[in-house]
Amino acid sequence: MNTSIIKNIFTSDAVTSTLALRLVAGIIFAAHGAQKLFAWFGGYGLEGTGQWMDSIGLGPGYLMALLAGSAEFFGGIFLIIGLLTRPAAFTLAITMLVAIFAVHFENGLFMSNNGYEFGLALFAMSVALMLQGSGRFALDNLIAKKL
Repeated sequence: MNTSIIKNIFTSDAVTSTLALRLVAGIIFAAHGAQKLFAWFGGYGLEGTGQWMDSIGLGPGYLMALLAGSAEFFGGIFLIIGLLTRPAAFTLAITMLVAIFAVHFENGLFMSNNGYEFGLALFAMSVALMLQGSGRFALDNLIAKKL
């Protein structure tokens, strides 16, 4: 792979505004992933989440729960520390598109009806981080300097 492509993955403008996006999105994603993977914070764990995913046609449910939970948990951790921010944000954006269209879209916009507004907000945050990069105070900057 071309080293300039790799360097572009880690390089971003040294702005601090992305820190707020990274921390908030990262905490939310990591917590939701922990619900799916470990049954923390009132979640159902892999078994329960997998059964639910099977019931809505996202099968095999256990595998889908593992993939979604891992993307959210590890992607969220990566956002918090600013490591591989662009690839993590891309993965999380795709995860939110699946959630929006497979689960929430038919219920309309509003969360009060199990709609897609929360997923849409997380999707927008992920896309912003994917485009902008990690910004200041991120491990990506240390890696970019080494490249």
